[in-house]
Amino acid sequence: MSPWGLTFLPDGSALVSERITGEIQRIPADGGDAQTVGVVPDVDVSSEGGLLGIVASEDFDEDRTVFASVSGADQNRIVALTIAEDYGSLSVDRVLLDGIETADRHHGGRIVIGPDGHLWIGTGDAFEPENSATADSLNGKILRIATDGSIPEDNPGDSPIYSSGHRNVQGIAFGPDGTAYASELGHRTWDEVNVLHPGADYGWPETEGAEGDTGEEPIAVIHPDEASPSGVAYAEGSLWIGALGGQRLWQLPVDGDTATAEPIAHLVGDYGRIRTVEVAPDGSLWLITSNTDLATWGGTDPRPGDDRILRVDVSGP
Repeated sequence: MSPWGLTFLPDGSALVSERITGEIQRIPADGGDAQTVGVVPDVDVSSEGGLLGIVASEDFDEDRTVFASVSGADQNRIVALTIAEDYGSLSVDRVLLDGIETADRHHGGRIVIGPDGHLWIGTGDAFEPENSATADSLNGKILRIATDGSIPEDNPGDSPIYSSGHRNVQGIAFGPDGTAYASELGHRTWDEVNVLHPGADYGWPETEGAEGDTGEEPIAVIHPDEASPSGVAYAEGSLWIGALGGQRLWQLPVDGDTATAEPIAHLVGDYGRIRTVEVAPDGSLWLITSNTDLATWGGTDPRPGDDRILRVDVSGP
């Protein structure tokens, strides 16, 4: 119930995090029934909080490590989990980063490993917009840390903060040239797709979308009624963005730091809310729906079989 994050393993299977239960499930490479790996301890569930994004170590076969974004009662944290060899249990190895303010909403929660080998983490403003603009808060930011929890030497400052002025980032992806992209939920005017630059300010709460005189301009904007974007992945020359409230899959053709066409909508209303988009080892997209999530914003009635993982081939013309 309430699946949130997905990460592929070297054998082609995938792990899925469940927001409300705190469980991690293993999905066979060819689909089929899920296997429960275990429950992450000390997960505090709120309207949008719980067990959120997960990503497997690049050396998973050797270290059995999965990194997770976890909401707690007092603060949110990034942890390293160890998965048993038989996938029958898990344990918390260590806390890599804490001090992220928790709240009922706006947790962000996406975590990915970049081409630099570091963890990139999207956080929400914890429903306090001023958090996004202050260097004293880890909220409303893109955070970047090494997989041992240390701060990379080439971060903009002696801090996990890579960029600021974000409202609620739930999607991070990288192009083949290393360009970093993020999808960001706006308020009521515009949702954004941004290219991430070190030390940049993306304007929230003073600016939303391309309007205003502060912050980096997004490369694309979509009205929240049609988006409320969550996960994002790069494949076949485009970003593929899951929409929660908009209940569709958006395609944004890109070339480096430029959008080369207007966003294109797919699967409009076909499967409800789309939470997560990941590229599978075979190049297809795996999508996670989010219709049993019970979130306060943009929810929909569950359909028979919800929630589900969809496989979409985007390699054709």
